[in-house]
Amino acid sequence: MYKKILVATDGTKLSRMAVEAASQLAVNFDAVLTIVRVVPPYQKTFFDGSSTLSIKEMTAIEKEWEDQARASLDQLRKTTVAQHISVNAVVTKSSNISEALLKVAKKSKADLIVMASHGRGGVKRVLLGSETLQVLTHSEIPVLVIR
Repeated sequence: MYKKILVATDGTKLSRMAVEAASQLAVNFDAVLTIVRVVPPYQKTFFDGSSTLSIKEMTAIEKEWEDQARASLDQLRKTTVAQHISVNAVVTKSSNISEALLKVAKKSKADLIVMASHGRGGVKRVLLGSETLQVLTHSEIPVLVIR
């Protein structure tokens, strides 16, 4: 049924549950699993272009975030490879998480996206947004949401 499964992770306990669910689906369907972590760019202050850090310092911070993301994906990859799953690990940088996930899904030709929802509601959802809701709204393939 599903041959290419994409799972999004942000390192939280809930997203690890999504990785576990996606891994089990990959085993059941003999599918390739792509684990994705989106790293945001360093945020400047509210005043466009103003920052107390130099470009070099911001670049170093972003590189550190990407290295940490790669290390966490390497750990997840080792776990899933031990289950005899074919795994790809992707770290991508974007300020728009849902858009980045959808781009990786399209590029990897995924036929299922698995991701967690933190279940925020009310004002928190309005203020923080919902990446899961954005993926659900704009995805052209099925999305499995883990709560």
